[in-house]
Amino acid sequence: MDCFGFLKTAVDLDGDTVAHAQLDWPEGGGIMLGSHKPEGPFTVEPGTFAAYVVCSDIPALHRRIVDHGGRSVTEPVQQDYGSLEFSARDTEGNHWTFGTYRGEPRVQSGP
Repeated sequence: MDCFGFLKTAVDLDGDTVAHAQLDWPEGGGIMLGSHKPEGPFTVEPGTFAAYVVCSDIPALHRRIVDHGGRSVTEPVQQDYGSLEFSARDTEGNHWTFGTYRGEPRVQSGP
């Protein structure tokens, strides 16, 4: 995860495993996760997780991941819907896509 550029905000270890971790994304938002626990209520097999992360500088992030030993799955490519994206796998084989597409605008609620 270090090669992706997440910031380690909290990491709680249980021996050699991560009981809980909060990784914040430099551009906002973040993710919480932990090591694989077959008996756990929120577990999936390693390598079956996939996520999309918004990033404004795709070429620089792709270069960082490759330079730090990350496994690039696809080179940066411009999508038909306007997003510049690439995919990579972490050390457990999980699939991460990084792109410039920020999603649809939030619907405003209230008066």
